Amino acid sequence: MRFLAVIVSVLLLPAFQALAHPLPDIPVRSFFHSDGTAVVRVEVDPRALTEDPLNAQYITKSEFDKMKPAEKEALKTKTEAYIEKTVEFYFKPLKISPEFEYLFTSHNTNALEKPVDPVMIQAEWKTTVPEGIEGYQIKAIDGGELAVEFLNFIDGEAMERINVLFPGETSFLLDLSDLKTMVPSPTGVKKVGFKATTGDRWATLGEFIRQGFLHVVPMGLDHILFVVGLFLLSREFKPLLLQVSVFTLSHTITLGLATLGLVSVSGAVVEPIIAASIAYVAIENIFRRKYTHWRLLVVFIFGLIHGLGFAGALSELDLPPASLVIGLLGFNVGVEFGQLAVIAIAFVATLWAKGDEDVKYRKWVVVPVSTAIAILGIYWAVERVVSKEPAEDMEVEVSRVVVE
Repeated sequence: MRFLAVIVSVLLLPAFQALAHPLPDIPVRSFFHSDGTAVVRVEVDPRALTEDPLNAQYITKSEFDKMKPAEKEALKTKTEAYIEKTVEFYFKPLKISPEFEYLFTSHNTNALEKPVDPVMIQAEWKTTVPEGIEGYQIKAIDGGELAVEFLNFIDGEAMERINVLFPGETSFLLDLSDLKTMVPSPTGVKKVGFKATTGDRWATLGEFIRQGFLHVVPMGLDHILFVVGLFLLSREFKPLLLQVSVFTLSHTITLGLATLGLVSVSGAVVEPIIAASIAYVAIENIFRRKYTHWRLLVVFIFGLIHGLGFAGALSELDLPPASLVIGLLGFNVGVEFGQLAVIAIAFVATLWAKGDEDVKYRKWVVVPVSTAIAILGIYWAVERVVSKEPAEDMEVEVSRVVVE
């Protein structure tokens, strides 16, 4: 009974504290030109400015249009303070303090057009790279809550190497020594000859493998519970391998399609279905004693939805084409490693239940744990549907962002 109490506590306590889809990372996009000019842009989601960003709702264009000028200015002031405590900038060996101007746009400086478009705050700094510097880099300040993406462009060409910086980490040094030193080409256009190396590509792949892993363990609680639900029905190798393989195949399909922009489904639709999938699999564990191949169809369908949930982490980042394939591959590999880690932990945690599968394992593991997971899945599904409906909820959140 003590084991059951621990499991139930671990599963139910986070239900009232966090949703499983973390806030997107903060992209820092820097644009350098052969004449030495540069533009640095930091995109901040207003949800990051609240006390509980994981549960906060987007500010949509329709809500933003209702805000008073003073409220919008307050958002800019909060964003300035937030950037100062989140990221540091360096033209090595100098630490610099950008003088940002703040604009309201959608993702990646796209215009706010539709009423449902999410509002982003773009901090933009135009400058000239000083002579004699070693290069450019940033640091995610220790104590921050979100990861920072380091993306760079030279004369309009996206650099393949990308850093995903967690609090306390410093990016690689982007060599800018060729700026303003290139001989004009026959066409009269200067072009800085930055090319990605094999090492750069491997470094970027590793960054996204880590990011994908962390989006499952520890940040993807709903994906963790879904995988645990798959594990609970049968610990036998073949059924477990079949389920995990089908889940991998299906979420890889929609992760790729959504990241490439070929499929787009609102999170207001995806997130409640993900929660419902957790509840369904858990309830099926309670009433179905043995694995059958019917389970594979269920896993495939729900895997497609989970892939759309994973895609939010990449699609909102809007990776440049040069890094998209590497980022997609690395993120997906990281997700798979995360799932395997969950299965390994679940297997070790249930080794003590070595008795009759239909008695000891079901009585003390499958039924109680699946019940707890089902309760949590149902709670999430209801909460996510309700939280997306009333416009008043959004207005309250907007006010809370501004007043705090």
